[in-house]
Amino acid sequence: MVSIRKERAADLTSRERLLDDAFGRARWRKTSQRLRHGRAPAEGLSFVAAEGGRIIGTARLWEVTCHAGRRALLLGPVAVAAECRNRGVGAALVRHSINAARRRGHRAIVLIGDASYYARFGFSSAKTLGLRMPGPFDPERLLGLELSPGALDGARGLLRADGRVLEPEIAASAA
Repeated sequence: MVSIRKERAADLTSRERLLDDAFGRARWRKTSQRLRHGRAPAEGLSFVAAEGGRIIGTARLWEVTCHAGRRALLLGPVAVAAECRNRGVGAALVRHSINAARRRGHRAIVLIGDASYYARFGFSSAKTLGLRMPGPFDPERLLGLELSPGALDGARGLLRADGRVLEPEIAASAA
């Protein structure tokens, strides 16, 4: 039986191995990684799917801002172990992440992903066309979901990392 729970420190090695298997080393060069680098995920919004004591899926949300401090969350990466795909684990992780973000009072989520997959959760590019990522990206894959009506109205500009910094030297250089 698959269960979804908050990520724990002890999950880190398994999570990183899962992400390497799913995305390869190229994951470190993705534009969305620029928003995650040196940052901690949003408080209480890192999840794993576990089955029989093994981590088989992961999803995290990160704080970002755009245009005059408008805040949102960035979803990703979402990954599922190859042998566990097509069982609904990824969809369960996305739904769990959305519901947890809503319960914590967040107003919007953005992501880079396949519109046909994420549409079932309510994501679309309708309100993200004015947003940019800090590097190359396909604008049609920049999707948004409003958790509060109007949260992405007029959203435009460059998405920027926000939230907790991991390493003290990064925090000092950002000040």
